[in-house]
Amino acid sequence: MTTLSDLNSCDSTSFIERLRGIYEHSPWIPERAAAQRPFASVTALKQTLQAVVSAATLDEQLGLIRAHPELAGKAAVAGQLTAESTSEQAKSGLHLCSAEEFATLHQLNADYNARFGFPFILAVKGPAGQGLTRQAVIATFARRLKNQRADEIAECLRQIKRIAEIRLNDLLAVQLDFGPSIMQWSEELAAWSDDEHALTCAYMTPAHRQTAAQLLEWMRAAGMDAHIDAVGNVTGVYRSTTPNAKTLLTGSHYDTVRNGGKYDGRLGILLPIAIVRHLQARGETLPFNLEVIGFAEEEGVRFKSTFLGSTAVTGRFDLSLLDQTDADGVSMRDALLAASHDVSRIPAIARDPASLLGFVEVHIEQGPVLLERDLALGVVTAIAGSSRYLVELTGLASHAGTTPMTMRKDAAAAAAEIILLVEQRCAQAPSLVGTVGQLQVPGGSVNVIPGACKLSLDIRAADDAVRQTAVNDVLDGIAAICARRQIEFTVQTLLEASAAPCAPRLMQQFGDAIERAGLPRFELLSGAGHDAMAMAAVTDVAMLFTRCGNGGISHNPLETMTADDADIAACVLLDFLRSYKD
Repeated sequence: MTTLSDLNSCDSTSFIERLRGIYEHSPWIPERAAAQRPFASVTALKQTLQAVVSAATLDEQLGLIRAHPELAGKAAVAGQLTAESTSEQAKSGLHLCSAEEFATLHQLNADYNARFGFPFILAVKGPAGQGLTRQAVIATFARRLKNQRADEIAECLRQIKRIAEIRLNDLLAVQLDFGPSIMQWSEELAAWSDDEHALTCAYMTPAHRQTAAQLLEWMRAAGMDAHIDAVGNVTGVYRSTTPNAKTLLTGSHYDTVRNGGKYDGRLGILLPIAIVRHLQARGETLPFNLEVIGFAEEEGVRFKSTFLGSTAVTGRFDLSLLDQTDADGVSMRDALLAASHDVSRIPAIARDPASLLGFVEVHIEQGPVLLERDLALGVVTAIAGSSRYLVELTGLASHAGTTPMTMRKDAAAAAAEIILLVEQRCAQAPSLVGTVGQLQVPGGSVNVIPGACKLSLDIRAADDAVRQTAVNDVLDGIAAICARRQIEFTVQTLLEASAAPCAPRLMQQFGDAIERAGLPRFELLSGAGHDAMAMAAVTDVAMLFTRCGNGGISHNPLETMTADDADIAACVLLDFLRSYKD
């Protein structure tokens, strides 16, 4: 068996030879990395090899891509693949394709090569290293055929780096202590859904309650004192033996958006559970209590009210929300009572800020920043503030054929102009974004000028002043557009959330732990809202982002990450906990 020590101590020729199979038919990659020995860790070795690929010329990168075989192609059929490629394709059962699947892959290979000029590259062992199904391989193939060439070159290189990571793990017999469990638990939770065809887990549905029960079971099995509170939060405490110990909080939410992903929120619960299980198995305690919270609701899917779980913990839960109803007319109060929760106990959930050391949240990035930089982890600097509104426009419905263009009061045309205004205004500052994510023409007809239109408005920025200035400009613009078009309008505020800066002391400790793991320190903004925003009202907060695959897509079934990234995130959080300084 090859070890990292062997690679660090052998001569350059041996180093290149031992890593020959890591990057397909491309010995120039280990050759350029050899001079940077010794490597402090396997992670540092992986980072160096990836950096060589990133720094290569475009011609060299294309040569690397073209060195890889087609999936289930002629070379595979003829048995001419390298041992590594043969093993990988077999892991996904590509050698067992039906005649129809072979024909589909043959056509996809031909179409892909014709479009891009190089073979399709995919790490077929998948995010957890267990192998993608043939159906998943074909679906990914078809989806990526729609990419632009530059984007597909970048994606092929990312897939090659993932293939190399898996091959290095095999070569060096790397054992991941946390990643496989986290990935498996994520799959198990995803089996419970409100929708049999997609992952949807809305507040206090049967799927939501099953998910909570499973988290409770895993927390207790890991060695925590755990319970489900009156708002549905699943809380587990790994107690310190230190007298009068304070508590460090961690966790995230377990509800999902409709048709969501497996890791959004849930990663931040499952990862610390895996850490506590590891500590318990070693008989190791911390000088503080570690409390893991699976927040019951953050997304606002069922009752249109976000952060229900974390606002209960901070003592800021608005009890009037209990009277809000879902699309079926069921009130939040009745939904909680049906789940055997005592709503009178919600105020008692609040934590005493004096007992807390802080709140740290691990979360999938939900964006492409880390992915594009080949970084597994990043430290969040701040969570962007958000302003959300519902805008209703009222014009005049009239005949589409007989009403002159100059005499129309077209609510949809006004909405279109508003959308373009939001796009133009929110492109004027680096951290500012604006989105119209919902657009409706109630009772619309093909031959009727729209007399009404509803649209959502979401404006976010890391700087509250920047956000508020943009909001004011957009609202003034809406008023001007409607006045010119003779449209009446109303604006309903749905959410006003201030930006939440992360605590420098916690950011520093996260950054230190990342560097000790062999990764470069990198900081980034969170444009998405998180439970840490609510927790910032009572204690210092920090966030650790993990890389999101598939172009950074989230809130979508394509949301993905790898067992390796989950593992190193867990190692960093564990190091952070062991090294924590108040």
